[in-house]
Amino acid sequence: MLAIFNVVIPVFAIVALGYGAVRFKLYPTEGVKGLVTFVNNFATPCLLFEAMLTADFSTTFNPAIIAPFYIGALTSLTVGTIIAIKVFKNRPGEGVASGFAAMFTNTVLIGIPIIQRAYGQEAMPVVYSIIAFHAPCLITIGMLVMELVRRDAAPLHKVLAVAGMRIVQNPLLWGVGLGLVGNLLHVKLPEPATAFVTMMAQAVLPAALFGLGGALNEYKISESWVQASAMSAFKLVFHPLIAYVLMVHVLHVPLEMARYGVLLAAMPTGINAYIFATYYNRGISVANSTILITTGLSIFTISGWLWLLGS
Repeated sequence: MLAIFNVVIPVFAIVALGYGAVRFKLYPTEGVKGLVTFVNNFATPCLLFEAMLTADFSTTFNPAIIAPFYIGALTSLTVGTIIAIKVFKNRPGEGVASGFAAMFTNTVLIGIPIIQRAYGQEAMPVVYSIIAFHAPCLITIGMLVMELVRRDAAPLHKVLAVAGMRIVQNPLLWGVGLGLVGNLLHVKLPEPATAFVTMMAQAVLPAALFGLGGALNEYKISESWVQASAMSAFKLVFHPLIAYVLMVHVLHVPLEMARYGVLLAAMPTGINAYIFATYYNRGISVANSTILITTGLSIFTISGWLWLLGS
């Protein structure tokens, strides 16, 4: 148990530092958005580029790990949406926004630091193979479902065009794509370029965690906390549980490999859930509260999953 706390506490301590720095005006609020933008648009693409460039694809892209992660995510979206509509009487668009909050994982700001500390660098190629598809696939699916259920839905071809533009403009996907091409062509970077990419990649962990902590000051527990708690249960418990059962008991992936994907599924809701909700002006309070609840509770649930999976 001490080993588990040694993994979790430093990560959330940096999150708490970022939260406190902004809360007590030791760090400017307007600086948080820039810091998170730097992480998402510059540092993390370099991290993913470096990982894909040097990856051994025979072990990195394992469908028996990748597929269960996304089956769990899409199940959370589907069931979370149905519960939001049927139980909490949301309008269809609001229900989809709630389901999206139950589905979308904080893979970068929390997932990478936790898994790297828990299982070391050997886990990261598998983790990156999941992250490579995460934002483009799930945001596109979320947008399509939202447009199909809204009464004021846009024509399907316009939805696909917007989704396509979001994918093309995603810096994370550029990092992954360029790294894959470089790997297939056996590209060897010169020393200055290698040093540049490595230095940028090393900036991800502290900057991401501090920025996430600062960003949490924007979120408040709203009157929809009961519904947000239900969505949080899908994100922190049911998503990783589905992934665990499919990987270990159905596909018989060795636990030593399966735990990388399961633990990533156990991460809290990502900030993109809020962005998605505000983009459509649907379910914003639920998305806010789900991000805050899952991030706060994840220090305990992640510890539980680490204990179950073996740290």
